[in-house]
Amino acid sequence: MVHVTRGGEGPSLVLLHGLGATGSVWRSAAASWPGSWVAVDLPGHGRSAPLERYSFGSLAAAVAPAIGSGPVAVLGHSLGGVVALTLASGWFGVDVRIAAGFGVKLRWSAEELAKAAGLAARPARVFAARDEAEAWAARLAGVPLEDGVVAADGGWRAALDPAAFGVGAPDVEGLLAVAKAPVVLAAGERDPMCPPEHLRAVRPDGLVLPGVGHNAHVEQPASLRPLFDLLHAAVTG
Repeated sequence: MVHVTRGGEGPSLVLLHGLGATGSVWRSAAASWPGSWVAVDLPGHGRSAPLERYSFGSLAAAVAPAIGSGPVAVLGHSLGGVVALTLASGWFGVDVRIAAGFGVKLRWSAEELAKAAGLAARPARVFAARDEAEAWAARLAGVPLEDGVVAADGGWRAALDPAAFGVGAPDVEGLLAVAKAPVVLAAGERDPMCPPEHLRAVRPDGLVLPGVGHNAHVEQPASLRPLFDLLHAAVTG
């Protein structure tokens, strides 16, 4: 089961959050979209069920049925950005007219991948107090969360399934090569996970969002306006 929140009317935008977050992080940004929107809790996050194995393909396959029919623009952040590009392949039956990903980490070291694999192998931490679990969930997501914890074993834990850390490094160049729809890549000017120079090395026409870091949609929702304009033009054209 994949949990979604919907709002608005008109041209449809699918919103995919980053690792550890939930669809609720899009609330402020979604309010400025001139149409309908669908904010997804990715599998193993928030109110969505976990997967037996996490890959970008398995995430896209789980999300696709929840999107519905009709043409859509897809906007994803970080992990969600890779899922957006995966959906743009056309392999999952979604009518993607344009896909955009921002804050996608484009370079991974062996040490970073080993650390992620280690996190994926650990059981979820259980806290006696809910506020402690909320602080841990926010640390994992990199942003405050309204719905980031669940009850577990007489206490509380982050809703994030730790196994999701094992998704691995994305083949962004391969996804760009097979995309059946236009793809936009973007990054915050101050994003340490996807510095503008990394973005431009993969996509010279990549969009740099001024004055924001990795979580632009939370830090300054209005900073996504250039992306929204591109997405809206493509899905209504």
